[in-house]
Amino acid sequence: MDSHVSLASFTCRDTLIMILRKLGARDLARASCVCKLWRDMASDDAIVRPAFMEPWKLKEIVGEPVSGSFWRENGIWKFAISHKIAREDSLTSLAKKYSVQVRDIKLLNNMTSDNDIYSRERLLIPIINPNSLINGICYIELDTYTKREVLVLYPGGQPDKKLM
Repeated sequence: MDSHVSLASFTCRDTLIMILRKLGARDLARASCVCKLWRDMASDDAIVRPAFMEPWKLKEIVGEPVSGSFWRENGIWKFAISHKIAREDSLTSLAKKYSVQVRDIKLLNNMTSDNDIYSRERLLIPIINPNSLINGICYIELDTYTKREVLVLYPGGQPDKKLM
């Protein structure tokens, strides 16, 4: 009798894993509220990471988030491009180059004035075109200025170790 119970629970667990793998990040967050078992399974990295990557068609996400709630929302606002500051850069020129608003760059980088650009080695540029993420490799980083986790896409493919 006991062997039937363990077999039945094993089968139910596998079925639940198959169902959870079909859900998106937001639905996984909702499913994790059902009970402890569902929370543990829905927050498993093998389930939540692919669910987060799928809508953006990312090739890979490198790193582990500090916060477990990082995976719950997968909006475009979580992604940024790392731009190494050059002498001739200005917020206006960067906004034109990346087709974003100056205020969006300032907001993402927690800047109060345009001159804050010169005190940094890099800026994070918000991604507005989801197609730029296709087959990309993003790095989970805790930005020192904004004190939040961001998925950073590097134009050269890999981060410059001096900027991390």
